[in-house]
Amino acid sequence: MTGAGVAVVVAAAATVAVVFISDDDGAGKARPKPSATAPSAWALEAGRQLTSGPGFRYQGTLTAANGRPVQADLQVTTAGSAIGTLAAGPLSAEVVAVGGDTYVKAGPQFWREYAGESAHPDNYAGRWSKAPASVPGFDVPDVLGAQAIAKLLTKAPAKPPTETVNGVRAYKIKTSGANYLVSAAAPYRLLAVQAAGADAARFSVADLPNPAALFARLRPRVKALAGAADPNLHFDPGKLTFVNCDQNTAGCTVRVPATLSSPDTVPDGARAALRASITTRGTALGSCTSSAPVPSDRSLVLTCTVAGRAWRTWVKSALDHPGSYPYSAQARVIGEALTAADVRSLLAKLDKERSAVVKSTLSGAPGGATGTPAPGASGAPART
Repeated sequence: MTGAGVAVVVAAAATVAVVFISDDDGAGKARPKPSATAPSAWALEAGRQLTSGPGFRYQGTLTAANGRPVQADLQVTTAGSAIGTLAAGPLSAEVVAVGGDTYVKAGPQFWREYAGESAHPDNYAGRWSKAPASVPGFDVPDVLGAQAIAKLLTKAPAKPPTETVNGVRAYKIKTSGANYLVSAAAPYRLLAVQAAGADAARFSVADLPNPAALFARLRPRVKALAGAADPNLHFDPGKLTFVNCDQNTAGCTVRVPATLSSPDTVPDGARAALRASITTRGTALGSCTSSAPVPSDRSLVLTCTVAGRAWRTWVKSALDHPGSYPYSAQARVIGEALTAADVRSLLAKLDKERSAVVKSTLSGAPGGATGTPAPGASGAPART
């Protein structure tokens, strides 16, 4: 048997182009250092109202970097765990937020047209990937989680500017992540979230219609995050080689050295993942994956072994019928956001959050913290 036609694909940079931007008062202007002041009474009460329920459903239209509209529909728990979708015409992406981070899953066309990944969309398409750090605004837990919003409100001025939302006078609280519209009279309900920009897109806000159903959908998606890609990490791979493959029915090991090319410093917990597959004359013989931490010197060697019935049968046939049996491998080296152990930890925290929310719901704890409760079980959006 001879190995030939080895291809190594370099993971390219990705940018999920959906952003929350606050309408800043002017970049580059010197601002006086704010003095520490106690939160106002209205802000504390608004925070209590926000965090008294299980969470919110947000719906709105964003403008992507390519200028096209993207419909966002997100259900977010009080702690910031979330599930939802982004839709752009016939294209869509699933969204999950857990443990303070956001992950997306979409097809190759969505990655090409809406996520800035024109070179190698297959590196991330069809699998969960962490929303890149180059998207500073698409931070679901910190922008849309009720606990995070309540914390931001404690820094709001005692008398914020106001505007009218559906006939209701509302405080407008500007932050670096988004603008929040809260009714200016008790009980200080969250009326809308504004993702400012050229079109000043606004998210409607409604109470979660069925928190238990949200967690039932969220848990299996979080479980599927093991091995999620991290587009923030980019690698330069070296030459792929085969190890202990010839006449070995047990399997064939693929070896690829790689060096972290960006960012400039190795982030805490950075990992590299190898995804490899072996074929013979166009017929698949198997695939394998592995991952490892990125060391401080940025360079590492990744290996994984293709094994199983297809490889074993092919090798046995080659041994029984001497001749030429070429085989080739393709491999990708990309960043890895979550290991299986990481996901187990996230699931434990999610289960704890679910237990607290369901217990609170069953006990009849107060929950109406929005301007309009979700009509019926369908969770229709509040009109803004």
